[in-house]
Amino acid sequence: MKDLRSQLEREGTVRIGVKVVPKSSRTGLAEKMPGGVYKIRVAAPPEKGKANAALCEFLAKELGVPKRNVAIESGHAASLKRVRITASGRRA
Repeated sequence: MKDLRSQLEREGTVRIGVKVVPKSSRTGLAEKMPGGVYKIRVAAPPEKGKANAALCEFLAKELGVPKRNVAIESGHAASLKRVRITASGRRA
């Protein structure tokens, strides 16, 4: 995630592909898959937006931005998502 953090600092806004694996034993980055998609495991279940909220919270914490700066652009009900992250001081 260090490369993503430096890209965010340079560009102000980044969009990434994420494959979410809900109901995992713990939340964390699993791997960076081919095509630049990040595979992230979340402990939350995929119901009532809990996994999406856990994903946004994890990314915000890892990248040092407020949760409001992380937004799911597409794939709300799918495992593959498009996420927009904006640097601190800006809004998603």
